[in-house]
Amino acid sequence: MLSLRSLAVAAHARLSGLAGEAYAVQWRAWRTAAENFQSALTVYAAREDVSALRAEVERRVKSAVPYPKSGS
Repeated sequence: MLSLRSLAVAAHARLSGLAGEAYAVQWRAWRTAAENFQSALTVYAAREDVSALRAEVERRVKSAVPYPKSGS
């Protein structure tokens, strides 16, 4: 889960400084990475051996691998 979140964060960081078609291509890569993370999160939280709510699992992962603050 953490690696999928890291991939999404890294893909988002690569948007910086891009424009036009390069931005559109990277935005789609970021969107796909973010969707993969969200899908995996949903599957994980639905498991019977997971007692935490999906929102709590998401909060924990996002706390462990946050997006950088603007200007960083």
